[in-house]
Amino acid sequence: MSGADTVAKSGFSEAEQRAIDTIRTLAIDAVQKANSGHAGAPMGLAPVAYTLWNRYLRYDPANPHWPNRDRFVLSCGHASMLLYGLLHLARVAESDGGNAPAITIEDIKNFRQLDSRTPGHPEYHFTTGVETTTGPLGQGVANSVGMAIGGRFLEKRLNKPSLPLYDFDVYAMCSDGDLMEGVASEAASIAGHLRLANLCWIYDDNTVTIEGHTELAFSEEVAARFLAYGWQVLRVADANDAHAIAAALDTFKASHDRPTLIVVKSVIGYGAPTKQNTSKAHSDALGEEEVRGTKRFYGWPEDAQFLVPDGVYDTFADGIGKRGAALFADWQNLLTKAKEADATHAEELDAFLEGRLPDGWDKDIPVFPADAKGLATRESSGKVLNAIAPHVPFMLGGSADLAPSNKTALTFEGAGSLTPLNPGGRNVHFGVREHAMGSIVNGLGLVGLRAYGATFLVFADYMRPPIRLASLMELPVFHVFTHDSIGVGEDGPTHQPVEQLLSLRCIPGLVTLRPADANEVAEAYRVIFSLKNQPAVLALSRQPLPTVDRTVFASASGVAKGAYVLAGGEGTPEVILIASGSEVQLCVGAYETLKAEGVKARIVSMPSWDLFERQDEAYRNSVLPPEVLARVAVEQGSVIGWDRYAGSSGAIIGMSTFGASAPIKDLQKKFGFSPEKVLQAARDQIARHKK
Repeated sequence: MSGADTVAKSGFSEAEQRAIDTIRTLAIDAVQKANSGHAGAPMGLAPVAYTLWNRYLRYDPANPHWPNRDRFVLSCGHASMLLYGLLHLARVAESDGGNAPAITIEDIKNFRQLDSRTPGHPEYHFTTGVETTTGPLGQGVANSVGMAIGGRFLEKRLNKPSLPLYDFDVYAMCSDGDLMEGVASEAASIAGHLRLANLCWIYDDNTVTIEGHTELAFSEEVAARFLAYGWQVLRVADANDAHAIAAALDTFKASHDRPTLIVVKSVIGYGAPTKQNTSKAHSDALGEEEVRGTKRFYGWPEDAQFLVPDGVYDTFADGIGKRGAALFADWQNLLTKAKEADATHAEELDAFLEGRLPDGWDKDIPVFPADAKGLATRESSGKVLNAIAPHVPFMLGGSADLAPSNKTALTFEGAGSLTPLNPGGRNVHFGVREHAMGSIVNGLGLVGLRAYGATFLVFADYMRPPIRLASLMELPVFHVFTHDSIGVGEDGPTHQPVEQLLSLRCIPGLVTLRPADANEVAEAYRVIFSLKNQPAVLALSRQPLPTVDRTVFASASGVAKGAYVLAGGEGTPEVILIASGSEVQLCVGAYETLKAEGVKARIVSMPSWDLFERQDEAYRNSVLPPEVLARVAVEQGSVIGWDRYAGSSGAIIGMSTFGASAPIKDLQKKFGFSPEKVLQAARDQIARHKK
């Protein structure tokens, strides 16, 4: 059969209705074949998604990475077949200027199968056209806030009079579940505060979740909440009403002073004879008989599977295809004019578009002189960050209301605060919103900016979902976590991280760095800015740490390898002392005594397990000779994992309980963090392993 007998509804032409029902049936067939997935939301939202994509979205399917494209975020990532259907029907290319499609009909037939381009939830970097990895509800909409902030930042930084290189909008489609998650509320709050008029959330108000109708747990007036946040709120009473959808999108486009929420009433599983408007349409395949009945309702061939009727591809080509190609061509002309007009601007544009650091970005990173009193690593971090930032104009970030403690404020002339009236400011004030901060930082990274966030290490727990997703997406963002141990002191166990370092170290692909002094901090930043496809976190001390005399001890450049021999590198040692961060100094104290006693000891500073594990076996063995079993590992955190380096018979001085509220000296004594304790453990190890 060449097509489907489709009746136009609610303002859509026959061709448009056929395209909408194709989106629906592709979702139905893919979920049914996989016997897994969520067809209900695509069935209900197809008219809205079609209208946005084919009539409004500034997006060139032939150049899907066009920097000034509108961003479309499917925050309700369980509805992934909605996005996959759009990418396929719009013939989005796999690469810019390429002919190979991002999603073929075979990919749709292989929905949720191994190595398919159509995984259960959309994955950034894995499938072209997916702007961010979604699925954990609330994360996508929070990412969209970062994208919108980033868009305004780029407008301010890169646009010139009559040369609007950046003016994209950000659309996020979200569900009841998204708006129940707290991260979405935090993100919406800051979006309203910043008056992000380039941001539009489309809320699929279908009132159904997995357990049943939302009245079970969700009875607030969402519109009132968003009005209180400072958003414009619009309503579409029927997701099938083309005129109402278009009117809402037109109103958003005409608004210039606040973000917009469009509340769309839809029916989940629209058209399914017995399952529409039920939780069965949310998370189950419809079943063969229900599929036939649904297709009958659409006027679709009941037994046809993965049918794309004649003319559907043309409908998209005549809409988003033609519009996107023209917009992209216009943008290329603007880019050429901008580069011809100003050589300096041209270099700045090229550096940003290529994702490379400007020449000399690290030329002002200080070298810290030896100092017995030293600096807290949070202090030296602030100095290094401010030495780098003036040379990296596309770096911005901030703290969750803790910049004075985290030392992350950019203080150089012209840095400024990012505000509603100054969207080009380099200091982002996230407020007490750690959950959203991590997600917003990811959104900033997704538009090509070098972004960072900051808070206390113990609150990394609040940010674990976005940090995990940053690693999954291979985003080179970073976070500065201070107050990294029981050295926090009087604030007590609620603020003393014990298990957080371990928790971060176990995230695949995340680079975790805990430097021991100011010069290790400087080298850690060199590592972070060299990363192209990995996020990083810094764990920094509140208390001052001595700055190691590098004329006596090894160069801090060893940080790049994750662990290095700080002292005692000659010959085979009798005992190895291993530590990160502030505890390296405890090892130095014990080492000096052992050395005076004629013991061949070695200190290994290990700021990053992750980086050390990437080194070849020869290097790892040169740092930690396998034949040396006498080892002591020291860290004011969980002991779990340290046996990998201390060995099964080595000693580990760490935390197996929570901390306590007391001055730091009392805490160190109580929990055994002293040179004397390390010294005794070293002597015991030597005695135990003496041949």
